[in-house]
Amino acid sequence: MEGEGEEQTSIWNKETVPKVMKIVSTRLAQRDLISLLLLSPWIHRTLISYPSLWLSIDLREMNNAGDRLIAALSLPRYQHVKQISLEFAQDIDDDHLEVIKSKCLGSLQDLESLNLNGCQKISDKGIEAITSCCLKLKVFSIYWNVRCVKMTDSGLQQVFVKCSFLQSLNLYALSSFTDEAYKKISVLSHLKFLDLCGAQNLSDDGLSCIAKCKKLVSLNLTWCVRVTDVGVIAIAESCTSLEFLSLFGIVGVTDKCLEALSKSCANTMTTLDVNGCIGIKVNNFSVYEAFCLSSAYL
Repeated sequence: MEGEGEEQTSIWNKETVPKVMKIVSTRLAQRDLISLLLLSPWIHRTLISYPSLWLSIDLREMNNAGDRLIAALSLPRYQHVKQISLEFAQDIDDDHLEVIKSKCLGSLQDLESLNLNGCQKISDKGIEAITSCCLKLKVFSIYWNVRCVKMTDSGLQQVFVKCSFLQSLNLYALSSFTDEAYKKISVLSHLKFLDLCGAQNLSDDGLSCIAKCKKLVSLNLTWCVRVTDVGVIAIAESCTSLEFLSLFGIVGVTDKCLEALSKSCANTMTTLDVNGCIGIKVNNFSVYEAFCLSSAYL
């Protein structure tokens, strides 16, 4: 009986466990998968054999995130990681990113998405280190680094130069960057989504540089208070595939920019937010009609 029980257990581990794990693993969060690794050697072996499960590293809101990330990238199963999220993670700084550059460079060659939202201790030094490792990066988000005063125009330019395949860039609530930062943004020829909400130092000069990213479909300029018609018209004339544009809270824009947008983007625009734009009256019926026909919201 004892031998029969051992045989049944062996069959269970060899045949049933892999089948169950194959079904269950696709429905679990990564943190749960990591917990399962500790249950038994059979489960560990089964999960490790599925490379698709280890294409992301999720350290959101976790303590000791810097050391955890270095440890994870040192494991063979993360050699082809595509997504890393450190959103509001604790204890990660420039030193960690420099260690990753020197010791884990190979693990980041396929990285496509990097989320550093709320990582307050990262400066130009760390940005230079991590971007030099991620040449295939398509999505980069670093919003809400409000206390990161050491991140400057130069740091942002490193992102542009090193990560020329970017399609999405989220800089929400980063108000320190000036027009100088955007002079090299034209190298991002694949950029489609750009969030600059709260970029209080961005003026028409910087926006004219951004207008060179002609594939933009979504642009958030909420509370970019120095922008005027000049900058928005430059966007309208160059970015003719725009589907979403927020001018919320910008008092320096008028009906003139809407006229320009109606001529070039009316066929693609689905959302246009001009709440708080006291200079916009929409007295021109043809402008109103053009946007209504394309389901834009004024």
